[in-house]
Amino acid sequence: MSRRCNALAYATRDRKQRKRQMRQLWIIRINAAARQNGMSYGKLISALKAAQIELDRKILADIAIRDASTFAQIVAVAKAA
Repeated sequence: MSRRCNALAYATRDRKQRKRQMRQLWIIRINAAARQNGMSYGKLISALKAAQIELDRKILADIAIRDASTFAQIVAVAKAA
């Protein structure tokens, strides 16, 4: 009985940790791409909010990895705001 309770506790803990780790990975990817375009992660996120661009970190990280030219355009719009 106690093994089952431990497994449930570990499963709950690990689901939360997986979400945390994915967010960290997205931030690392966005930061790397932003620095290639002359901005830091924090400045990019604040500029995106100022420009009222509502892209979440998951989508931004995906764009940064798959389509560098689109990400560069997003950074240019954020810089202009």
